[in-house]
Amino acid sequence: MLDLQIPNMTCGHCVRAVTEAVKAADPQATVTIDLPTHQVRIETTAPREAVVAQLVEAGYEPAPA
Repeated sequence: MLDLQIPNMTCGHCVRAVTEAVKAADPQATVTIDLPTHQVRIETTAPREAVVAQLVEAGYEPAPA
């Protein structure tokens, strides 16, 4: 389980892009997004680094933990 905060995730398009980025790292991942708080909870078997790399490539860098 990964809990990330993505400050520049602000709209429905962002939600889709973040979800697609996570699914690129792990197609079986479950993504739960709370847009008002910019929180993303990801249930995945992929390594954190792989998920974060896909998010960064899509333009959504998580805030430092």
